[in-house]
Parts: sequence; C-alpha cells; structure tokens
Amino acid sequence: MTSNVQIPEIRCEVKGHTGFISLNRPKALNALSLPMIRALMSQLLAWQDDTAIKQVAIRGMSKPTAEGVEVSFGNFSAGGDIRFFHQAIQTGNPELEDFFTEEYALNHLIANYPKPYIAFMDGLVFGGGMGISQGASHRIVTERTKMAMPETGIGLFPDVGGGYFLSRCPGFVGEYLALTGVQMGADEALAYGLADVKVGADSLATLWESLATRFVDDIVINNRALKSINTPAIAIIDAYFSLASVSEMVKALEASNETQSDTAIDLWTQQTAKILRTRSPLMLHVVLEQIRRGRQLNLAQNLQMERGMVRHCFYTAHLGRFGNASETVEGIRALAVDKDHHPRWNPAHISDVTLDMVAPFFESPWPKHAHPLAHLT
Repeated sequence: MTSNVQIPEIRCEVKGHTGFISLNRPKALNALSLPMIRALMSQLLAWQDDTAIKQVAIRGMSKPTAEGVEVSFGNFSAGGDIRFFHQAIQTGNPELEDFFTEEYALNHLIANYPKPYIAFMDGLVFGGGMGISQGASHRIVTERTKMAMPETGIGLFPDVGGGYFLSRCPGFVGEYLALTGVQMGADEALAYGLADVKVGADSLATLWESLATRFVDDIVINNRALKSINTPAIAIIDAYFSLASVSEMVKALEASNETQSDTAIDLWTQQTAKILRTRSPLMLHVVLEQIRRGRQLNLAQNLQMERGMVRHCFYTAHLGRFGNASETVEGIRALAVDKDHHPRWNPAHISDVTLDMVAPFFESPWPKHAHPLAHLT
C-alpha cells in the first residue's frame, strides 16, 4: 500500500478502494500553491500504480464554523496563488518558473489518469481550479458552482489547458468565455460541455462517503437534463464571437446596442462590450489567437504552447517589458495587491494592439528539445 502525502493544505486518505483528496486552504479559497501542486502530483503518481486504489475523488474544504465544526465542502479552488506570482517576480524567485511547469504537468496527468478521477466542483472553480478538474473523468457541479477563466482581467490568459478545453465548447462559446472571463453556473457549464453531472449541494457528503464502497459509475445520478439557462443562446454568442478580431467583436456588440429590439439580448450586448473594454487589450488579442490555435492542438501541444506564453507574460522581451512593467504583474497589482481595480494597461486601447505585439507570444522561448514540458505526449 502506498503512503499518503500529507501537508496542511492537502489531505489525502484511502477509504475502501478510493483515494480521497481534500484541498484544505479555505482562507485562500483553496487557491493552489506550489507545495499543493507538488503534493497532488506526488499522491496521484503513487495511487496511479497502487492496485488497491480503483478511483480518486477530489474536493475543496470550507472554513470551520464559528463553533469550530469542520465543513467538508466549500470552494473547489479559486485558481493559482496570484499573490505568490507577484511576490516571486519582485524577488526573482525561480519557483515562479517551477510553478507553471509543474502545474501544467499536473493538468496533463489528470487528463490522462488511468483511473476514474472525480472532481466535486462545488463553489468557486476558477483558473487553476479548472485545470485540476476539466481533465476529470467525472465533473460534478452543484447549484453553488461558479465557474470561470477570468485571466484577461489580470493581464494573463486562460492557461492550465484553457486553450484546449475552452476551444472545444460548442460554437464560439470558448472565445466568449476566454475573452470576457464571465462566471457561469452549473446549468451553463453542462450546456457548454464543461461539466458532466449536477447534484444538490446537500447530497455531496453522502455521495462522497459512498465512493468508499461503490464505484462512481455504479452510483445512479439522474439529474443530467439541461435546464433552461439564463444566458444568451449559443447562436447569439456565435454571431459576435465568431468575428475575425477583437476590434470587430467590440464594434459589433456596441453597434447592436443601438438596434436590438430584444431587451435581454440588448442588455447582454451592452454588458459584454463593457466587460471587454475593461480587460487587457493586449491579452484580448493574444487570447483570441490562443483559442483559435487551440482547436488544432492536442492537450500536450496546447500545454506546451501555453508554457511558452506564460513565460512571455512575465518577461515580454519583444516589447521590452519585464517584471512590474509586464501586463500580468500590473493586472495582479490592481486586483490583489493595491486593490485599486484600475490597471494601467499598455496599450490602453484595443485598436492600438498590433500583430507584431501578439505574434511573439506564440514563439517558444526554448528550442524544442529543451522545452520544460517536452516530455508530455
């Protein structure tokens, strides 16, 4: 029997034929740190070769109650530890590079895991949380699920395989989700192919415990029917997000505000255009190219592409911008450090971004043999 990896932020245990993982960093909304990523990788590799383990389940814990009672389900994960990113770039910490290399390798392992991997995607599931759940064989959501890839709001792009799984949403929904970073609930996630099953949050504990004695495919979950969702029809999304450029999308959305007769659609186009105007203009263009390239790549190729992209985000050599001058560090500063919510994007306007600014993001910083994820297949 393999031993269980234990650090305070990751709890691992075996019950029956199932390996159970609980993310236990609730004060940080279970955002992933490098030690957490390493612990997850180590445990999953150990259980992968353990014949006694037939399936793996993962969840996020919540804060204890005021009375000190432990709460077994909370936010799955609000993403990567962006405060660490900011601090690491200030101090030249080489673990910043390790973080992304090891996180993306973990994402790849999960997507190719040889045993059922069941993600209980309750509460917030953002960024890095999507990376450790979208590759799951069983993606369970609840009425409390709030899912998003909001990276353009911090001058980044939807990484952790976002170019792969978002580009495989129906129609041009991937462009919509990647560019705007809007949150979606369980029903939207089901409709967009980003979740498999919806269950009531009050049933999570029973379902979790039952996995110790039953196989996930033997548990009857009937609530698979898609309900009507409070979101524009995919055809409406396609009408705007199939356009060739970000500039065309924004112009079309803003022009439609003057002509729409449907109040709900008119409100959506107004809100969507407003959101896009607040995002990093440079990264909007980069993200559109990422999603459209991602449709032609397998997961390993996509993660290799994204690993190069994230290096360029912090060290944008072709624009002569490094560290605090980079779009990503400025975005994190505005959101999570100074919290003024007024990032100074450069360029400041969507129309100011040129192809020469975008294209180098997709050039690998390393020769093929030296790529840090060259081993992914």
